[in-house]
Amino acid sequence: MGRVTINMIAEKAGVSRGTVDRVLNNRANVRPEVRERILQIARELGYVSPREIHLREQGKENSLLRLGVLLPGWGFGQQFREGVLQGIREAADELENANVEILVKKCRTDLPAEALDLLGQLREEGAEGISVCLLRDPSIEERLLQLKREGVPVVTFNSDLPDSGRILFVGQDIRKSGRLAAQLMSGCIRSGEQVLAAVGNMKFDGHRQRYLGFSERMTELGFPQEDLFTAETFNDYSTTLRVIGEVIRSHPQLGGIYMANLNVSACTEAVRAFGLEKKIHVICHDINDGIRTLLREGRVDFTIPQDFVRQGREPLIWLTSCLRKKDLPDSGRFNDLQILCAENI
Repeated sequence: MGRVTINMIAEKAGVSRGTVDRVLNNRANVRPEVRERILQIARELGYVSPREIHLREQGKENSLLRLGVLLPGWGFGQQFREGVLQGIREAADELENANVEILVKKCRTDLPAEALDLLGQLREEGAEGISVCLLRDPSIEERLLQLKREGVPVVTFNSDLPDSGRILFVGQDIRKSGRLAAQLMSGCIRSGEQVLAAVGNMKFDGHRQRYLGFSERMTELGFPQEDLFTAETFNDYSTTLRVIGEVIRSHPQLGGIYMANLNVSACTEAVRAFGLEKKIHVICHDINDGIRTLLREGRVDFTIPQDFVRQGREPLIWLTSCLRKKDLPDSGRFNDLQILCAENI
């Protein structure tokens, strides 16, 4: 028989793999009799945890190191996915001679239960360090804290989980990027005009921090807080089109839209449908062929790009350094903030 897995123990015990994972990692919410049965079966089958396997192999020079990457649900756009996956491939090439194996899992939803299950799968498959981009949820943060207690370092990228015990966040200074967008917006709108801030999902720290930075700076610049509206679009094209259309219809003094999320084209289509392309200014994030076209056409005023390739690559390089050399990174590493418009794309 090969290596004993959590699924094998769960099947024999007649419980879920999540219950087995809680028992083997000494977490609560399992009845004592169930806990004892699972531990007994694990002993009988000869289960050895990924961490124990690693400790046994520490004395071996250049022993195999498995790293995990957990990507968010598909609400994130194609540019994000392609950039991050390219960064993962670059890290794999760079670490090829270091005997590092990279395991990639992809969430299909934004449900915390799915992310927890995939984190468990990564550990079961031997991941000794994990790179994640996930929504901010107490159950996820608690699981990552448990990984820290087990000696498994975690790096977050793109959207941070600051209360998760992660060793590093790789991405923009998200709050500053929101403040920068506010500075740009303040130079576009006229006195008496209103502004909409559209976010994808406030449970993603990246979206929330962008909005907080934007709102904070707009207030500092003297913009009335009651004239700043907020809407969640959940990174969905039709939802973005509908929500922004409703705001335009009900707020004739709207002069600016801050897109702290995806589907910028849906935003500009809503503006065009009302014939307000010359009146409503649009500021967004990231850059792709679609946004380049919108910048050239004057339908988007400014965008603040970020380096998705680096966000995919750098966590894996740092995790390798942390686990192999015990070299801990600085607490903050952020990509530079840039501004693109029609004149410099």
